[in-house]
Amino acid sequence: MQTLVKFTLAAALLGALAGCGGRKAPPPPAASFTTAPAQPQVTSLNTAITYPKFGDNDPHEWGHFDPTDYPIHGIDVSRWQTDIDWREARRNGVSFVFIKATEGGDHLDPSFIDHWAGARDAGIRHGAYHFYYFCRSPEEQAAWFIRNVPRDNNSMPHVLDMEWNHHSKTCRLRPDGATIRKNADTFLDILQRHYGRRPIIYTTVDFYADTGIGNMRGERFWLRSVAGHPNEVYDGAPWTFWQYTGTGVVPGIKGGVDINVFAGDVLAWNYWLN
Repeated sequence: MQTLVKFTLAAALLGALAGCGGRKAPPPPAASFTTAPAQPQVTSLNTAITYPKFGDNDPHEWGHFDPTDYPIHGIDVSRWQTDIDWREARRNGVSFVFIKATEGGDHLDPSFIDHWAGARDAGIRHGAYHFYYFCRSPEEQAAWFIRNVPRDNNSMPHVLDMEWNHHSKTCRLRPDGATIRKNADTFLDILQRHYGRRPIIYTTVDFYADTGIGNMRGERFWLRSVAGHPNEVYDGAPWTFWQYTGTGVVPGIKGGVDINVFAGDVLAWNYWLN
């Protein structure tokens, strides 16, 4: 197994490809990326088109920096997105997708298998996410995820989705921050041992503030921020992916969909995937 090394992406690297054609470079993310090996060589571009401009059913008026400053865009989907034309989505700029797989210890998203196969067959880099349920143990939930999500050499690191579920009819438990961080660490450790890569943590503004989950050092974060750049909304917290809308319009997908960006440029994206 190749040795993984960590480095913090410099602003020059972030702008190396983005600066071509007069486009301003995105703000340097407060993030570090895990790459391999120490002297990587890019042999292919794992992207669709770069700098796509998707529509939005409820657009936000962004400030100086906005999502279009980032070249690599992707989506996340669940059973609410049906009949996806994955090749059309890729042709129009979808470079990656996170797919809902499981929730708690006994729920499998009914569209997971179809979405997984569709994204894979279209050549879109894909990962699965687990929606955490606070009334089951992390061991039980990790085992359920592993039971349903296959090992796939072309997949991205998977995701632990931790957020408050205000609409749950079966679990009103809201653990304290220390308990949540401990349970998250347990879940991540189990998946890392099984899949060989440490998952990413997805979270929201209120959950981040309430639980201190950002204090888990060394973790990679996918942050939701639909009304401001995450560097501002999360006060400079590290991030690797940014979910910037939940009402996006993407060719090949009926209805609204979540859209995300990767924190770096094309070169950083290939480093990160490898």
